[in-house]
Amino acid sequence: MTRLNPGATADTLDGLRAFIGPDHVRADAESKAIYGRDWTRLYPPDPLAVVLPGSVEQVQRLVHYANERRLALVPSGGRTGLSGAAVACRGEIVVSLERMNRILDFDPVDRSLTCQAGAITETVQTFARERGLYYPVDFASRGSSQIGGNIATNAGGIKVVRYGLTRDWVTGLKVITGRGDLLDLNRGLIKNASGYDLRHLFVGSEGTLGIIVEATLKLTRPLREPSVMVLGVPDLNGIMAIYAALRGKLDLSAFEFFSEPALRHVLKKGLHRPFDTETPYYALAEFENPAGQATDEALALFEGCAEQGWLADGAISQSEQQAKELWRLREDISESISEHQPYKNDIAVRISRVPALLEEIGGLLEREYPDFEVLWYGHIGDGNLHINILKPKEMETATFAERCGAVSERLFAALQRHGGSISAEHGVGLTKKPYLHYTRDDTEIGYLRAIKRVFDPNGIMNPGKIFDAGLPG
Repeated sequence: MTRLNPGATADTLDGLRAFIGPDHVRADAESKAIYGRDWTRLYPPDPLAVVLPGSVEQVQRLVHYANERRLALVPSGGRTGLSGAAVACRGEIVVSLERMNRILDFDPVDRSLTCQAGAITETVQTFARERGLYYPVDFASRGSSQIGGNIATNAGGIKVVRYGLTRDWVTGLKVITGRGDLLDLNRGLIKNASGYDLRHLFVGSEGTLGIIVEATLKLTRPLREPSVMVLGVPDLNGIMAIYAALRGKLDLSAFEFFSEPALRHVLKKGLHRPFDTETPYYALAEFENPAGQATDEALALFEGCAEQGWLADGAISQSEQQAKELWRLREDISESISEHQPYKNDIAVRISRVPALLEEIGGLLEREYPDFEVLWYGHIGDGNLHINILKPKEMETATFAERCGAVSERLFAALQRHGGSISAEHGVGLTKKPYLHYTRDDTEIGYLRAIKRVFDPNGIMNPGKIFDAGLPG
């Protein structure tokens, strides 16, 4: 894809306005800066324009128009992604679905709802809760992330230990492929053994195969009076031992961890320590506790872990409000460090291999980043670690990214030896594209490219994300 000349640009925008509407095609600098980037902040946004379609028909017509003119499209949700998948930095057209944000249907018998792709995650959660049900895919950006973006990145979040990833809650999708075809996939069925399930190709596809326009989601019963414990832990191996002890006795819905340096950034924003003792690491466990029935068991587990030397202190919530405050110690980390333009590594291994991986990479990061602040946190109960390196104020962004990228090569080589993934839940996008071969071999990447050609033969859908497809255009 190449940038259009000025005359062609004006003609293209006029053509878009003819069927999207003049108020919903934006080419001003402010709109392009806002819609052309995600939370990575590593790539300066430079889209041709931003379009905000209001219907499935408009999205389909847009894709046909883009194919006719060989225009690159970048689907955009809440732009809370952390891999550059929603970045438009090469003259693409950003396709924001924020106008398509309605909940279309609810079925209490099926325990499901159907919504447009631009529906905010928290809106879906609230809708379910008001009807006595629960949508369990949850994360700190729930108030601005959109369902379509969640699906396109197969978002995980804080409840994966119990509920799994977004993929596990999508029973139907409507998508516009890169060819411009409308596909109605699986139609909300729980059981459907009628050939290939194309729905799952679009979950985690990062907008490279087409644009998700509607989704049917499963719902479940709410958690029963969850309690939250925060535990002070002397070392990372202790966290894994605590996890093994707790999940054998408690009905865990989450098991998170964070380091003391990460906690300090959150405390600067006005929160308070959960207890006086400072420890290198902290574990946060959430578990169902109806009428306090599991409290005695939780306290006994706390004492047992303390006797083993796995923890040094702890606190347990006594109310729903206290539980929310404890959760903020973990959930507010990303926001509290955003001003430092962190370089993010979002890695995963099988839970059983976490201790061995930590032993190998812990020393590597200490040696390679002596002058950078490194923060550890993540969803360790499902094998997902977040390693954030904070950019020094005086260092140029490009220099910082280059230094971190060089270390990532060694980090991912170690991860490959442990059978892990370079991206647990943030996707590949632009930031992890150079390292895809550490998780997928050449043969597998060849199949990914072939799938891309089937759904997007002209290469208009989010080109350059995940891999360089080598398609015409």
